[in-house]
Amino acid sequence: MHDLKPEAEKAYLVGIQTHPESEEHALSMLAELRELVASLGVEFGGQTLVRLREHNSHFLIGSGKAEEIIEAAKAAGAKLIVFDQELSPAQQRNWEKAAGLGVTDRQEVILDIFGQRAHSREAVLQVELARLEYELPRLKRAWTHLDRQRGGGSTQRGEGELQIELDSRMVRDKIARTKRELLEVIQQRSTQRKQRLRKPVPVAAIVGYTNAGKSSLLNTLTHAGVLAENKLFATLDPTVRRLELPDGREVLLSDTVGFIRRLPHGLIDAFKATLEEAVLADVLLHVVDISNPEHEEHIATTKAVLAEIGAGDKPVLMVCNKADLLEPDERARRLALGTAHTVLLSTKTGEGIPQLLHELTHMVQDETRVVEVRIPHSRFDLVARFHSQARVQEEEFLDEVVRLKGVLDMRFANVFNGFLTVL
Repeated sequence: MHDLKPEAEKAYLVGIQTHPESEEHALSMLAELRELVASLGVEFGGQTLVRLREHNSHFLIGSGKAEEIIEAAKAAGAKLIVFDQELSPAQQRNWEKAAGLGVTDRQEVILDIFGQRAHSREAVLQVELARLEYELPRLKRAWTHLDRQRGGGSTQRGEGELQIELDSRMVRDKIARTKRELLEVIQQRSTQRKQRLRKPVPVAAIVGYTNAGKSSLLNTLTHAGVLAENKLFATLDPTVRRLELPDGREVLLSDTVGFIRRLPHGLIDAFKATLEEAVLADVLLHVVDISNPEHEEHIATTKAVLAEIGAGDKPVLMVCNKADLLEPDERARRLALGTAHTVLLSTKTGEGIPQLLHELTHMVQDETRVVEVRIPHSRFDLVARFHSQARVQEEEFLDEVVRLKGVLDMRFANVFNGFLTVL
């Protein structure tokens, strides 16, 4: 397990354009890779885009082009070559042997970022599991090329198939232990969630492409103080905060990890528990950086991941963030195209926040109502029931009844028939 920093101070990036992918899209993916690498503090040392007509099993690309890239990386003073396309374990070994440099791919870069940003026990275990499963088929590379990889920062313990077999067993055992620990943490969090959702407070999960402004939105709405940086994957651990809506109801807002194109499937599987906040939510706030020229593709990526984790059919409020960065003509066009459940917003200026709250109130009102119940003293079982199933706002003991006001999930309204008034 090797971090890209500090040993690799400068990286040379290689983008791959496959048929029928456009050059514009390939360059966009390469620019995103540059952001990913920069978020690790690794200096940019140049890049190249390779048009791939057919895959080469040895280097992925042709040997002649591989030699050009190695020369360019060394001339730039790079210690690391990073591919935007996933390399097989054998291809990584071949590249490192030929280049005498560290060679990695987009998937390992994302793993390193997740490893740095994860803080909760669950997130740490999820990242560890994904990293172990990524490294298992690459053990031969680790033992054969540790002197070249990342500057040889780890201790070389010997080579040979016997050592690899022993290490493979150790890694598999650790994968099994990590899965058991993760299951325990998930079960604990599930219990906590059940306690949190015992009272009928609607849940809205904030989802969207990485760096779209999800954490900034949570901070703006709830003053949560969540880390909000202009970095990819600045948030990994879900944060839940209460938000009072204009009509007095409350909703639980949950921030989630950002999505990204070519997110490793191992990470999608590992983070399903974290993304479960979206699966269990009543409403999704889909935050989009509307100023990004590729926002439509970002929307498509987010929708695809949501569908994959089973949250594709949730009610969605589209939040078009960073409206302050739009040109006046584009802003006017966006406003003209505005539809129900779509808000043009800026967390920086506060534009659109009132409309967002209004739309969110409308979307959750079908599930809950503010009600008042007047329950006779002889029916204290119903008083206790109201406390357990509603979010109580007021309670008053009168001569003949107990008056309670609160937010109730209307599925339980029939329990209080004859005593309940919807406000």
